[in-house]
Amino acid sequence: MTIPLPVRVQAAAVRAAFALPRPLRRLIAGAPVRRDGQELALDAQLLLRLMRAAGTRLVVGDQVETSRTLLELGRHIVSGPVIEPVTAREIVVPAEHGELPATLYTPEGLTAPSGLLVFLHGGGWVLGSRVSHDNTARFLARQAGVRVLSVEYRLAPEHVFPAAVDDALAAFDHVHAHAAELGADPERIAVGGDSAGGNLAAVTAQLATARGGPAPAFQLLLYPATDASRHRRSRELFADRFFLTSEQMDWFADHYAPAGVDRADPRISPLLADDLAGLPPAYIATAGFDPLRDEGEAYAEALTEAGVKVVLSRRPDLIHGYANFLGIGDLFREATAEAADALRAALSDSDTALSRD
Repeated sequence: MTIPLPVRVQAAAVRAAFALPRPLRRLIAGAPVRRDGQELALDAQLLLRLMRAAGTRLVVGDQVETSRTLLELGRHIVSGPVIEPVTAREIVVPAEHGELPATLYTPEGLTAPSGLLVFLHGGGWVLGSRVSHDNTARFLARQAGVRVLSVEYRLAPEHVFPAAVDDALAAFDHVHAHAAELGADPERIAVGGDSAGGNLAAVTAQLATARGGPAPAFQLLLYPATDASRHRRSRELFADRFFLTSEQMDWFADHYAPAGVDRADPRISPLLADDLAGLPPAYIATAGFDPLRDEGEAYAEALTEAGVKVVLSRRPDLIHGYANFLGIGDLFREATAEAADALRAALSDSDTALSRD
């Protein structure tokens, strides 16, 4: 894709702003923002201020294609230079409806068989792609020392629920069945994703575990959506002005699960599953200034009560989407590195790996 000049200019302006001395960054960002006993990180506040100044929004009404294009272009502003050395190979995943495109990322020097993460991108089940999350997948692969398969699952509104769920499960099954061909150890396959992708990863882990047979070894859930049936306190506290808004969440849900779909279905709201026992260990990350914060933490609590090993990490000063902001500031990268380190430990073949028991 050729990057339009205005995007190049915005990217250069953002990099220049983040390179300024801290006092000047604070001057641009404004007075510190405090809410719910938390203070918004300067990096996050500066990004939000620059986005508002540029008139940038995550979605634009009902114009789905425009929203998708804006998200794809936005990555050039916040994702940073392409992370190397990581090899990217295109593969296809067979599915009942046809084939799913996917990209297999392998960090340089990684021997086989290795751990592998089936990665499901965020974007509210409507936006996003392997392209928008390219650097996130590369970063996880290199930082965690694992292969990452980023899957192009079907999006709404062209393909409503449960199409994305079916595709996510098909991708896991294909990877497990063809692990040797992909350079992976079938006993060290994780599922993960951010936001809606975290939702799909959690659902995939539940469905695979419930049916018996092959199941993921680990779940990497970055600020996941876990309950579409109700609003929690964080959704009211951070309903607007913190990147992801409550209005946008309604827009996503209405496209993915339109009228007639039961949003209490555990395949949409994994928090509402009757039985969470026996699920693979999980790392769940939440952001303090994220409307999804409380439902992600509620899922961590529910898993813990069911006897599942869980590491819950709240980044109290960050916003939704931080795993895509790897090219600006330091905090977003540090938070994502913590998740990658958890993945590395979980998929290690050493005695320090997290276990399912």
